[in-house]
Amino acid sequence: MEFPTPRKSLIYWAFVSLVVFANVSDGFYLPGTYMHTYSNKEPIFAKVNSLTSIETELPFSYYSLPYCKPPGGVKKSAENLGELLMGDQIDNSPYRFQMNVNETVYLCTTSPLNEHEVKLLKQRTRDLYQVNMILDNLPVMRFTTQNGIKIQWTGFPVGYTPSESGPDYIINHLKFTVMVHEYEGRGVEIIGTGEEGLGIISEADKKKASGYEIVGFQVVPCSIKYDPEVMLKHKTYDNISSVSCPGELDKYQVIREQERISFTYEVEFVKSDIKWPSRWDAYLKMEGSRVHWFSILNSLMVILFLAGIVFVIFLRTVRRDLTRYEELDKEAQAQMNEELSGWKLVVGDVFREPDCSKLLCVMVGDGVQILGMAGVTIVFSALGFMSPASRGMLLTGMIILYLILGISAGYVSVRLWRTIKGTSEGWRSISWSAACFFPGIAFIILTILNFILWSSNSTGAIPISLYFELFFLWFCISVPLTLIGGFMGTKAEPIEFPVRTNQIPREIPARKYPSWLLVLGAGTLPFGTLFIELFFILSSIWLGRFYYVFGFLLVVLLLLVIVCAEVSVVLTYMHLCVEDWRWWWKAFFASGSVALYVFLYSVNYLVFDLQSLSGPVSAVLYLGYSLLMAVAIMLSTGTIGFLMSFYFVHYLFSSVKID
Repeated sequence: MEFPTPRKSLIYWAFVSLVVFANVSDGFYLPGTYMHTYSNKEPIFAKVNSLTSIETELPFSYYSLPYCKPPGGVKKSAENLGELLMGDQIDNSPYRFQMNVNETVYLCTTSPLNEHEVKLLKQRTRDLYQVNMILDNLPVMRFTTQNGIKIQWTGFPVGYTPSESGPDYIINHLKFTVMVHEYEGRGVEIIGTGEEGLGIISEADKKKASGYEIVGFQVVPCSIKYDPEVMLKHKTYDNISSVSCPGELDKYQVIREQERISFTYEVEFVKSDIKWPSRWDAYLKMEGSRVHWFSILNSLMVILFLAGIVFVIFLRTVRRDLTRYEELDKEAQAQMNEELSGWKLVVGDVFREPDCSKLLCVMVGDGVQILGMAGVTIVFSALGFMSPASRGMLLTGMIILYLILGISAGYVSVRLWRTIKGTSEGWRSISWSAACFFPGIAFIILTILNFILWSSNSTGAIPISLYFELFFLWFCISVPLTLIGGFMGTKAEPIEFPVRTNQIPREIPARKYPSWLLVLGAGTLPFGTLFIELFFILSSIWLGRFYYVFGFLLVVLLLLVIVCAEVSVVLTYMHLCVEDWRWWWKAFFASGSVALYVFLYSVNYLVFDLQSLSGPVSAVLYLGYSLLMAVAIMLSTGTIGFLMSFYFVHYLFSSVKID
């Protein structure tokens, strides 16, 4: 078959572009970062992020402690919305390296420590606070040995506390190892950093592009007691003789009043075969964040097997019921209605308006919005568009998607309202409620947690200016889009019910056990698809580990959607069979009840896996964020179950002949 000329031309140019791209590309570059090449002796400055601890979960500014400051003063780096919300505060630092120059450098000597500084240093040391340093967008990594196992960590401790009753020692000497890869430019290449933008160089500038890429950044922290009188004779960045990390405690720099602390560092550049696109592999394969692939696959296979059995049994039951009903004559149908088929007895009540119908419409609309945000975010992350190199990009992307998907929340809420009520009257109220329901809950929880962070002087507290920015995004983008979606919902065709609703509600037979018990128990099956992955997600959030297996998370999300739909439909059918026509809310909570188990698992994780977490403030922060996560999961999973059950009930009663 001969293609038309335009199509042949399009295919030809697509093929040529693919060949050219394959020849020019050197590898896969993580989105959000660009390669930067350095020439010999070119100065490189490290940056510092907020001090963090897995014991308190309260981030603090690096310069809240008496560290050396840059000669030109402290300057904050540009931060995106996600970084601000996560409590990141990236500043410049006095740590200056020169490419391929191995040296030992003096930084500064502090003034005598006062009581407040000593108290603060000891508190940060005993709370296991880590200094997070960044070089060319790579976090610093250190190696420790625990029980004979070599473990990788990002950051290094503020200090050491060898025993509970003994003195505290500060880390004042850092031995850096910078791994570099020699690079030779060719053709057209992309250079520059994410902050400096992007530059294109030609073949004529090939020699200028050649240089060294930073592919690794490691540190060995030490505590060394210096003679302040001797060290004060040096100036910042003076070279000093190399020193070794002492093994005796009496040679460590102790933290006490009137003590003057001298800070030094040494750097060694080591050539490496690691190429720039692969430099993050060392972080993503860290021992603490290595995913147990077999455990996850085993869990997914078991859940798929169970869900398949439930689905097959359910299909056979419904098909047999419908087939038997269609084959009978009218007299036999009437007899069957009285004796066997409980679900057909509620034909005049199955589409009766549920209690709190407005709240149901709003929750389903918000659930669609959250589910869409989560799905698109995970897909983009699985494709590599939200890498750990782009700090805060994941959270920023989620917020932007949530704002844009406000149009879907308004549309679904209003259309469901029209379906239940049969009229568009009150659609503005529904749209406003959908725009404010979940964001209002999040605002209340975050405001309470923010007051706690403010009282602790933590960098995790949201600044007032950011509060106004979030309000602007909420009321100027999300709310108008939700109202537009609601207006579109009024113009859409309402879903017609296949049967009429009787004026007098049918009495529901008494049950031996409460129906809500079955609904709550139904959440265990969806939770079974989620709990293993939930452990790694919580570890990533609260233990500072990298999470980058979004491909598996996408599989888990798809599986969760399937199981939630199946469980909710089965529970709805069971309730209709016992002549319980109040299925609307039960369908929602049959799958939405998984949020209860997620929250209980979070509490279990706090008690058994976050044993190092200290203080009521840290526990309140953890529980507050866990509650917000559980509410979001309830709305999204409940929406899946409700919409599938609604489609099932509509299809079921459209498939039978009822006079």
